[in-house]
Amino acid sequence: MIEEILKKAEHGEKLTDEEFLKLLKINDNDSLEKLFKIAAEIRDNQSKTIKLTSTVHITNKCQIKPRCKYCGFAEETSSKGYYNAFYKSDEEILKAAKSINEAHIPRVSCSGGYGYNGKQAVNACKIVKENTNLEVLVNVGGDLNSESIKKLAELEVDTICCNLETINEEIFREIKPGDSLSQRIETCKLVSDAGIGLSSGLLLGIGESPEDRIKHLRFLNNFETLEEIPLMGFHPYKDTPMENIPPFPLKEQLKFVAVTRIMYPHIRITMPTPTVGPENVEYSLKAGANNLATVIADNYPLEVKGVGSPEYGNYSEVISVIEKLGLTPQTI
Repeated sequence: MIEEILKKAEHGEKLTDEEFLKLLKINDNDSLEKLFKIAAEIRDNQSKTIKLTSTVHITNKCQIKPRCKYCGFAEETSSKGYYNAFYKSDEEILKAAKSINEAHIPRVSCSGGYGYNGKQAVNACKIVKENTNLEVLVNVGGDLNSESIKKLAELEVDTICCNLETINEEIFREIKPGDSLSQRIETCKLVSDAGIGLSSGLLLGIGESPEDRIKHLRFLNNFETLEEIPLMGFHPYKDTPMENIPPFPLKEQLKFVAVTRIMYPHIRITMPTPTVGPENVEYSLKAGANNLATVIADNYPLEVKGVGSPEYGNYSEVISVIEKLGLTPQTI
């Protein structure tokens, strides 16, 4: 049965939800290697170029109350994250963006907490666009309105990210009691309606079922400008309500990368190097990913914490892994 499904995937035939679920249940190594090989070949047939995305964390002053139960980013959530509150100055944002540009990393994610209606994102985007030739991804979740999205469009933002995390409403309410799934979906719709490239992903291992994950992937097809799907495995943060929940296993993350690649052959699949672990970047690429996020250059001037792990992807090491696999890192 698995062999037949893998052959269908290899030949570009559409798979049913049941067939995708069977792929997620693969446990034997031979079938797993075939799954990853097929997914990587699908990616390579589109392009063997791997995008790199660095980051500027604008602020961890987040107005979501009560806090998301897994968050190690917002102020006073985790002693291993950004515990002290900050709001980066224009000069700090500019200095970080220029360091990314000088390191030839082509893209930066400007991300931050809620409570600003997108003003923090517009400001950061403006600074980066006016002073570098970096691609800009804005990631402030649902903290955008039609006005800020319009301003981002005028600044020619490249992509806006609004992760839904899960479309299982019961789980969303449980782990994100101060947030709103419907608001996030509406933000995705506003971004798509504005003709801006949309990035929207899943947080894996927070209680959702395999069926929930496949349903979520199908749901994302509702957004016409969807261009990127970040896949983030849950990683517990000390001092948070979910600190004792085990991390989502790497093997399961990789299976889901492969399944996503088969369902969406042309999509950009993002793996954040902190959540998968910098040492496991190679496996992400072998499973079909084509964007590595939170890649930090040696000359980066700011501290990076609170995004899955205090560790992050070192630029030179990531480049070495990409080239070792016969792939091409996108640089500027």
